[in-house]
Amino acid sequence: MTDEDGNAPDRPDDEPHDEVARSGREDVADDEGVRNGDRAGAPSGSPDKDAAADAPDAGEAGEADAADETPAAAGTRDDDDPAAAADVAHRDADDADEHVPAGVAVSRQRSEGRPRPEPGTRAADRDVSFLTRFRTAQSGPLLFIRETLYSALAVVGVGLLLFAISGVWPPMVAVESGSMEPEMYRGDLVFVTEEHRFTPDYAYGDTGVVTVEIGTEAGYRSFGGNGSVIIYSPPDRAGSPIIHRAHFHVEEGENWYDRADPAYMRADNCQELPNCPAPHAGFITKGDANGQYDQVTSVADTAGPIRPEWIRGSARLRIPYLGHIRLQLAGALAG
Repeated sequence: MTDEDGNAPDRPDDEPHDEVARSGREDVADDEGVRNGDRAGAPSGSPDKDAAADAPDAGEAGEADAADETPAAAGTRDDDDPAAAADVAHRDADDADEHVPAGVAVSRQRSEGRPRPEPGTRAADRDVSFLTRFRTAQSGPLLFIRETLYSALAVVGVGLLLFAISGVWPPMVAVESGSMEPEMYRGDLVFVTEEHRFTPDYAYGDTGVVTVEIGTEAGYRSFGGNGSVIIYSPPDRAGSPIIHRAHFHVEEGENWYDRADPAYMRADNCQELPNCPAPHAGFITKGDANGQYDQVTSVADTAGPIRPEWIRGSARLRIPYLGHIRLQLAGALAG
């Protein structure tokens, strides 16, 4: 509509309407801004919500802590209360018994009701193995048998060790006469080794024996004299082996009269000297205390020179008096 001048008539209420409209839009805008602000500002406002949401978690944590502390406190109270502790132990025992087979449980009940034997009694000994009683016996036949067995094992052990060193058996011989005095006496125990052991390279041939002739030249001495002291046993000898010194070696058919010491024979020539010429190769021997060679006396007159295969070993060490025990035992067994 226009006025008469062609102008539109004034509408007094347009401004207010515009204002109202604007204000309304502003209000709407404000409301939308608030809503948008709420949505846009959600992250900034989330800590409050998270705090509110975390509050129940803290409460639950408190309840969990309280729950964790409850057993300890309860346990402390149970420990303080003997009746409660006994009740707990009884319940634990019942729980353990539930997993035990019925037969085992009955056997346990019977064994618990049975009286225990006193330590040291025969009833208690029956529960111990024989080996344990044998090792720990302090009296009676088991002690005697154990000590005897230990002594025998010790002797066998020493014998085996000596055999490993000497290479001959027996490694010890007892002196039965005084033919080697003053270097060996009756009742001495002599340690013997295989003749090739502990022998210098200048021994006669491959025999391992150093004769008095060689020992005098090389300075080899044993038991107070030159040359080796050997233990030998001719095949036709019935008694114990002989322990004498080897003086020199002769070959088969050799006239050894000129090599012999006149002080140790009673002959003027080889024809008057037994075993001359030599019936076979071997060693001429003599005891240090004897006045003549073995081959011209009854010691070895029938055997002649000592063959290397008749030699059982060389004497190395003398132990005084210890041989008397062996001689006594030998005499008791022979008698």
